[in-house]
Parts: sequence; structure tokens; C-alpha cells
Amino acid sequence: MYNKLAIAVLTTVVSLSASAADRSDIVKSYALNDGSTVHVFKDGKMAVENPFGRAVSVKEGRVLEAKDGTRITMNGNEVLRLDHVLNIDRRGH
Repeated sequence: MYNKLAIAVLTTVVSLSASAADRSDIVKSYALNDGSTVHVFKDGKMAVENPFGRAVSVKEGRVLEAKDGTRITMNGNEVLRLDHVLNIDRRGH
């Protein structure tokens, strides 16, 4: 009985933490020269959205150039996190 309860609680906690990412986690976004957008999350990690609205992989440490000429060094590669944020409305979570 206690094992089933513990498993149920653990499953609930994991599912809630997996759905925790939302737009409020993004603190800053920069438009890039190539039409992409780099998003910075609260924890300083970053993710890139291509011009078509899809999360894409960008190697950590790569230098990106914003439209205003600012150079941004990629910190992290939060592709799945951004994909979740971009598609939360379509998935019904």
C-alpha cells in the first residue's frame, strides 16, 4: 500500500516539474542577424529559435551576433526546454 502511494506521489512530482517551463522562465530575447532569436532563461541558460519558430541546437560557446551588433556567447543548449515553451499551447499541457 505504501509503495503504491510513494510511486503515485513521485510520479506526480516528476510530471509537475517537467511541465514547469513556460514563457515566464524567459527573461530576455535577442533578435539575431540571421532571423533567429536567442532566448535567455532565468538560470542564464540559452536556447535558439529559428526564423520558422522551431527550437534548434546551437553549440555551447558559439558566438552569435544580434541585429544591433551585440555579440552573445551561447551558454547552454536548452533545445527541449524551449521546444516545450514554444509548443505548450499545441500540446494541451
